[in-house]
Amino acid sequence: MQEFDHIQSLWQSHSVEVKISSDEMLAQAKKEVKSISNRSILNIAGMVTSFIAVGSLCLFIDFQSWTTYAGILIVLLAIAALTVILAQGHRLISRNDFTTHPNEFLVSLKQYQLSRFSLYNKMYWIYAVALTLGVGLYLIEVVTYMELWAQILIVLFSFLWMIFCSTLVRKAVIKKDRERIALLIEKFERLGSQFKTQS
Repeated sequence: MQEFDHIQSLWQSHSVEVKISSDEMLAQAKKEVKSISNRSILNIAGMVTSFIAVGSLCLFIDFQSWTTYAGILIVLLAIAALTVILAQGHRLISRNDFTTHPNEFLVSLKQYQLSRFSLYNKMYWIYAVALTLGVGLYLIEVVTYMELWAQILIVLFSFLWMIFCSTLVRKAVIKKDRERIALLIEKFERLGSQFKTQS
């Protein structure tokens, strides 16, 4: 056991300096920024599609209860609010060209990181509560026409789905997003230090 501890301490004290040229690092950073930007655009497009799909329910189905319309309105407001927040985040990440203004881009990248943290922590719960309330109000009319076992199954599935999304999926997404943005910030800081040492 002592030998393992000794080997582990040697391994941890051994530092390998990886030399990557600034051009290679810049290419990697461009690729990652493009990936984050594309994912942001896809998220916004998905939210807009969801808004249209949920909003079209009112146009094509004649509901009898006011609770259904209230539920749909709450869901639409939640989707619209989150879409605006996602659009602001996208604007933060894509408004500065990091090849011409690297320091400004680094500042906006750190702001983007903070906005994502806020989105995943505070806004997620507001969004989840709004969706739950909206879907609950929507389902009041819809499930009354179903048999009791189907009503219980729908409510149970909805409850379990919310728990699954708010625990496992949310934590995995937060971890992956945090790691990607932190790595990108680190690359830009290293790029900045490389350019300072070369000049």
